[in-house]
Amino acid sequence: MSQLFQRKPIAALMPESTDEDAGGLKRTLGAGDLVMLAIGAVIGAGIFGAIGTAAAGQIGPNGEVIRVGAGPALVFSFLLLGYSAMFFALGEVSPSEAFTLAGSSMLTLGFAMPPDDAGVFLSFTAAGLGLVLLALFITYLPSLYGAFQRRERGVAKLEVRAGQPPSGAYLIELAWTVGRLENLRALWAEWEDWFTDVDESHSSFPALVFFRSTHPDQSWITAAGAILDGAALFASTVDTPRQPEPEFMIRSGYLCLRHLAEFFNIPVDHDPRPDDPISITREEFDAAAERLRASGVPLRPDRDRSWRDFAGWRVNYDVALVALARLSMAPRAPWSSDRYEDVHFVPPALPWLRRSGTGTRG
Repeated sequence: MSQLFQRKPIAALMPESTDEDAGGLKRTLGAGDLVMLAIGAVIGAGIFGAIGTAAAGQIGPNGEVIRVGAGPALVFSFLLLGYSAMFFALGEVSPSEAFTLAGSSMLTLGFAMPPDDAGVFLSFTAAGLGLVLLALFITYLPSLYGAFQRRERGVAKLEVRAGQPPSGAYLIELAWTVGRLENLRALWAEWEDWFTDVDESHSSFPALVFFRSTHPDQSWITAAGAILDGAALFASTVDTPRQPEPEFMIRSGYLCLRHLAEFFNIPVDHDPRPDDPISITREEFDAAAERLRASGVPLRPDRDRSWRDFAGWRVNYDVALVALARLSMAPRAPWSSDRYEDVHFVPPALPWLRRSGTGTRG
């Protein structure tokens, strides 16, 4: 063990490196050296590959957490160990003193002073990197909160038009009642942008999926389901000239939900058939259509065709919507979080709270 920490001063190494007759350092690599270099490169590549999963974490095929991600702390730890090794390599300090110098420099504490000029230079570079990392960590939380705030602004605004809990049928019914059915065009376009923003932000910060709304009866996923169902009902059942806005919004929505579902290893079909089964029954659809008809909303005369069109739209986001509502433990809402029975479901991202062999808790 004592040989592991043996050091030789640089002043003694310099003459030896130039005096080949005295057994100095050779400037050529032999076959054995190249083999060892290749082996080291392979091992190093494996280490660097493992660092990625260590930082981001690893999720199994059923959504269970195999390895919890270390996140930014891993970057700081590697830099701290790297600078500790460099301070120790200068040959003037012990391993514990090298670690103290690295921590003092990276955290810009300044209570430990390097004994030589090379150490001072290393201290400056460590302090610069430490400030950069600190700035990145500081900007991380505002970025996270900014994405959450943009998402929740849309959820809160939807309560005005779709009620609470939100309902796609009520969205159309209220718009017709107040004589503003044509204003839904702007709403579809607004939510197309909302889904694009949620797709980008929640893919970058997956923890946002589990961030609850300010009010306990609100949820981003039930709001998404309501606006998508409202657009699907509007495009399939309401007797108005065809509009591209609700259809583009539905496409933006199901792409967003599919991307998030894939991150959590939820299997989704990217090219479903229009007649694939959905979680909404024909009876539920007919009840929603009768509600709209009773409110005076003009409906298309062919109810069977309207049902097929609605199912053809819904099949694109049905599985992802219900699975994400279940995963995020969303409050009860029609046609989204009421599609499953295990209302006390604990998502696989928290396996330590699950009972063995079950997905429920008491």
